[in-house]
Amino acid sequence: MKVEQLYTNCLSEAAYFIESDGEAAVIDPLRDYQPYIDMAAKRNVKIKYVFETHFHADFVSGHLDLSAKTGAPIIYGPNALTEFKTTVATDGQRFKIGSCEIEVMHSPGHTPESTCYLLRDEQGKPYCIFTGDTLFVGDVGRPDLFGTKITKEDLAGMMYESLTKKIMPLADDIIVYPAHGPGSSCGKNLGKETFSTIGMQKKLNYALQPMSKDEFVKSITTGLSAPPQYFPLNAAINKKGYESLDMVMNKNVTPLSVDDVENEIANGAIVLDTRHQDVFEKGFVPGSVFVGLNGRFAEWVGTILNIDTKLVIVADTGKEEESILRLARVGYENVKGYLNGGFDAWKNAGKKIDMLISIEPAEMELDLKFEKPLVMDVRKENEFEAGHVVDAENVVLQSFDKDLASSGIKPSQNIYVHCQGGYRSVIAASLLKRKGYHNIKNILGGWVEIAKTNIPTEVAKPVA
Repeated sequence: MKVEQLYTNCLSEAAYFIESDGEAAVIDPLRDYQPYIDMAAKRNVKIKYVFETHFHADFVSGHLDLSAKTGAPIIYGPNALTEFKTTVATDGQRFKIGSCEIEVMHSPGHTPESTCYLLRDEQGKPYCIFTGDTLFVGDVGRPDLFGTKITKEDLAGMMYESLTKKIMPLADDIIVYPAHGPGSSCGKNLGKETFSTIGMQKKLNYALQPMSKDEFVKSITTGLSAPPQYFPLNAAINKKGYESLDMVMNKNVTPLSVDDVENEIANGAIVLDTRHQDVFEKGFVPGSVFVGLNGRFAEWVGTILNIDTKLVIVADTGKEEESILRLARVGYENVKGYLNGGFDAWKNAGKKIDMLISIEPAEMELDLKFEKPLVMDVRKENEFEAGHVVDAENVVLQSFDKDLASSGIKPSQNIYVHCQGGYRSVIAASLLKRKGYHNIKNILGGWVEIAKTNIPTEVAKPVA
């Protein structure tokens, strides 16, 4: 028996490949299915089942394509209603994989159909549990993503029952394999590790400490930030079905000339620039939105752009297909193509370019002594509250349009924009430029470097 975790950092997502005696199962596959097929071929095993822990909101699953390519049935837990052929398992049902068994443990809470899968070894002993978004390392799945008449409080109550009656009675040495790790928006504050044990989680996970049901509900429903706007759309896609990835890639990986790109822009397309922020700031197609592949690319695209937005990709040479694939992982399929030759082709054609001015915090410190530019902090509220530049305006990137509109900031103002380390601020600066704000300076290194200067800072004042 062998279990392998396949972790994708940019989505904080963990899929799993289980094999035993020539048979295999995949749990929560990403949309790009080929790695699982390649793994099965390399190990000379047949993928027998595709298991889904729930209808994922943060990515488009590869269940349909993987099933079509391998003939493996798709398994969901109880209460799962799909618009495609699937097997809805019963609570306690077991599926054989070689000499091992996977036991279905219905664990509603994150969603009504959420299900954990308990893997029993060749001797029938529980070895590990794939918890999906029911139990993370240091956290539990948020109960506010289902988006129907069931309230987050009702789902939190279901979560309490699932954890106390099914998860916590398990032996302490059972390995916990969740669907997500640190950085995921599917929980409030996931731990740094991507796996743990039942015993460690009983000791360290705040949600597994002794408390009443009412206390639990209050605990996990308090302090939830707004999820990315694409989450309910991805959940619907996973439930209804989708066009095969092969067809999407064949259609979207299309080289475009400079003239083609100009025509697409004239017809409403947005240029999405996926290069590194240090390269982007030195020159880009006017009106471009920056989201670099080096960060949480797909999640940020899904946060700031509508899923049906027409896109043209500007990428580093050789990164065009990767950019389009990673967009498809979160359901962004309206890609008209990519600029053939990248930004150099645009520049060499003599087309107008735009640039972003970036300065060191030391220069900002000097400027603040003689002028009063507006400091725009685009970090999350909790980051801002922990420490920020005096009089800074918190315009959270996750709710950028709303916060900017309510801030009263005018395009004519001089704006110094920063985040924690320098990635999010360039996203924000590109959005500002697109909206007609051009007196912008990006602060290199963000808050990390600002905090090393003598720029006046403060923590949030407690509410009286």
